[in-house]
Amino acid sequence: GELWRQVTVGLARTACTVNRRAAAEALRAEELAERLRARESEGERREELCAKTKSCSSSTCAVLVSPQVPKDPAQRRVRELAMLSKKLQQVHPNVLAKILKQEILYQNEEVVVINKPYGLPVHGGPGIKNCIADVLPILAKMLENMKAKPLHLCHRLDKETTGVMVLARSKETMERVQLLFKTRQVEKIYWAISLGKPDPAEGIVEIPIVEKEVQSHQSHYKMTLAPNYCLSPEDGKVMKIRKNRGAEIAVTRYHCLASSSACSLLELQPITGVKHQIRVHLAYGLGCPILGDHKYSHWSKLAPQKLPEITLRRLKLEQSKARYLPLHLHAYRLSLPLGEWINLVCKPPLFFQKTLKKLELDVA
Repeated sequence: GELWRQVTVGLARTACTVNRRAAAEALRAEELAERLRARESEGERREELCAKTKSCSSSTCAVLVSPQVPKDPAQRRVRELAMLSKKLQQVHPNVLAKILKQEILYQNEEVVVINKPYGLPVHGGPGIKNCIADVLPILAKMLENMKAKPLHLCHRLDKETTGVMVLARSKETMERVQLLFKTRQVEKIYWAISLGKPDPAEGIVEIPIVEKEVQSHQSHYKMTLAPNYCLSPEDGKVMKIRKNRGAEIAVTRYHCLASSSACSLLELQPITGVKHQIRVHLAYGLGCPILGDHKYSHWSKLAPQKLPEITLRRLKLEQSKARYLPLHLHAYRLSLPLGEWINLVCKPPLFFQKTLKKLELDVA
């Protein structure tokens, strides 16, 4: 009888434990379901916000929204653009190809011209999952059919540069367009917002450019000027310097369209096509670095751009947040003689237009 009583008590205890566990599991399951529902509703709210918010371009809107959206509109815009490059690396290649398809400005039987989004690299490299070159086969199939040959890159733009970019439908067309670029038959016009105003307000910068290693606490490489002349330390006369073998001829025409708030809107025409040419000529040649160009705003260090007080005030930005400020360089217009002259104009992205408005850089 005693043994039976012990067995009964043991079974009751076991049943009680099982019931408690089951109840706990049910509670945990309910909590998990609640969390999932909350996450889904948050995702829906985010999608609604994304639909309402026109970001730097309509098609990149879906990859812009950050988890915690700052209340201040200027800081929100800065945060969104800082996140853009990272988000574009996370999307599926098919999604990226679809974004590029929505950004087509012009196409015929030979070329496809796109508006390159901000923060998207043209070529692959270390740490780069998505780039334009890798999704060109997918884009070609979306435009024509599943048997379409991949599109070809005719030239490149920096990762942070936006605007007109030409793709060729065949290798032969690519070679023709590249020859037009090489023989300087393509007219390229860029818009940039710079810190300061160049003096004189228009002119030509013709200073060779070379790549050099910067010796600092964080050694890195930068393009820099390699001038052919300098001032003699003895008498201050102009003297010719021995030519740097690695330097490339670089020529940039510039014209100031508007100035305000310690900044300027510049129209630029690179006659040559050296890497980072516009950025180097503006920063080191004219002393007017491009707004958001943290790489070329200093020589000896990698640090966020230091902005004048009036610029920070107009942008409603704190200096501590200046590191998120995007590069304001846009490939505005491109003309090339391909059978007939093709003239293409691409409006600056919305973040660029908003900066112009905030800085009161009025241009017709």
